[in-house]
Amino acid sequence: MSLLLRKMIFSKAINIERKHFCTNRVKNSFLKPVSLAYAIYENTSVTETLSQPLIVMHGLFGSKSNWNTLCKVFQQKTYPHRKIIAIDARNHGDSPHTLHHSYELLALDLKNFMDEVGIKKASFLGHSMGGRATMLFALQYPELVEKLIVVDISPISTSPDISTLPVYMNALKSLNIPNNIPLSTARTNADKQLAERGVSSKGLRAFLLTNLFQNPDGSFNWRVNLPTLLTNLDNIREFPYEEGKVFNGPTLFIGGSASDYIIESDIPKIKKIFTNSEIQYIEGAGHWVHSQKPTEFLQISLEFLNRRIDSGRDV
Repeated sequence: MSLLLRKMIFSKAINIERKHFCTNRVKNSFLKPVSLAYAIYENTSVTETLSQPLIVMHGLFGSKSNWNTLCKVFQQKTYPHRKIIAIDARNHGDSPHTLHHSYELLALDLKNFMDEVGIKKASFLGHSMGGRATMLFALQYPELVEKLIVVDISPISTSPDISTLPVYMNALKSLNIPNNIPLSTARTNADKQLAERGVSSKGLRAFLLTNLFQNPDGSFNWRVNLPTLLTNLDNIREFPYEEGKVFNGPTLFIGGSASDYIIESDIPKIKKIFTNSEIQYIEGAGHWVHSQKPTEFLQISLEFLNRRIDSGRDV
């Protein structure tokens, strides 16, 4: 049967030492959820109703559209076929922009999303920022999570790479793009300016510029909320782990062998928090594991998702 894609959109320096999770973080006093934009990938087959949906959450500067191709494959190759839902985090994509951004808020948005669309339980896949958001959600609401896939991020420590985030954000904010030119021309212009401002990776520049869009009046804007993300960078850097919390459900960590986001010394601590977890590394992949090695990433993820769960353990 044909794949049905439905999109529903709701209204809208730093220390370079490796940082470790924060257990005494002040509670966020601005905990108010927002309605998230999302895309659904589903088949009209009745077997889809027999399995939990898979909710996919992108990383920093990303959006649901980054996962379009992989979500189609997940929908076709999970068995029984799952409904796949890719979401835009707040301050990203088509979701609302707010003054505040934290993992507590991202987890609250996930809970609100499930309530709004009537999902009682789901599996989750999150990359980077999305991985930390889904980890926190699983620790806060373990009864709502069937399985969890965390892509190249740790709940324990943070890669020194995060020290480059202000460079990227300030470079994007400082771009000078003339109005009333074609979007393709604007992106070429912006790419040149980003290179001049220290964003040396062509692939990274292309990824960042997926956020550039043109308004009806011919001006340009960013889908990602740069001012809020800059202001709340400490909230992105630290994982708000609450001592004693564990998630006992099946959990898969997928890291890139060329990335330092999941380091070997973190693994024993990870397994104490996620007690039924496994960690696999994809050879030759960096932080964007799923886009750099999509075939290997899909193979590992699908094998995990398609395993039967028996008495709380994968079999």
